[in-house]
Amino acid sequence: MAANNYKKVTHCIFDMDGLLLDTETLYSQAFNQISQKYGKDYTWEHKIKIMGFKSSEAAKTIVEMLELPISGPEFEKQLADIYVEIFPKCNLMPGAERLLKHLKNNNVPIALATSSSKTTGDIKTQRWEHIFDLFHHRVYGGTDPEVKKGKPNPDIFLIAAQRFPDKPEPSKCLVFEDSPNGVEAAVAAGMQVIMVPDPMLDEKYFKGATIVLKSLEDFRPELFGLPPY
Repeated sequence: MAANNYKKVTHCIFDMDGLLLDTETLYSQAFNQISQKYGKDYTWEHKIKIMGFKSSEAAKTIVEMLELPISGPEFEKQLADIYVEIFPKCNLMPGAERLLKHLKNNNVPIALATSSSKTTGDIKTQRWEHIFDLFHHRVYGGTDPEVKKGKPNPDIFLIAAQRFPDKPEPSKCLVFEDSPNGVEAAVAAGMQVIMVPDPMLDEKYFKGATIVLKSLEDFRPELFGLPPY
């Protein structure tokens, strides 16, 4: 898409896992810790399918894909103990802090829209609360009663937009995502979307993204009518 085809936006909405926080490898570690007890491996192919899913949907899908002899809720229960141990150590992704502070300092309204539950989200962000406090609001799709359907459905992004005081039109919101399911959800919501995919992700999954970047450090706000760095 040529630079002059980008539409000006007024609000930004961010995914969390794999985009702002480097948690995707930790998720894989946690899922494998459980699946390997039952002689099964959770692989990259499985991961692509569930990236961006609500936590309960992800657990149910993994149990089905790997044919584990436990239920989705039992898988989640085992995960909860592992999360408490590993997630407090997670780091911010390159460029995340700079971009969020830049938007906040320039009075661009920003919101979080993550498929995580609030409990898991709190564990992941405890070292970075000063960064996550920059958001006007946070939507935790895993536990928010208004988010009826998870990504790739558009619900979470439409709800995030509606919770800004001025309720911007979807076309005025720019989404930042790393997963194919998240990109699909943003497109379905009628929003432009910046994709920062996992380096291992095949280009066939980039469909629908307005721009694909290697890192948030490469984002140029002025392309979308936002204040430049």
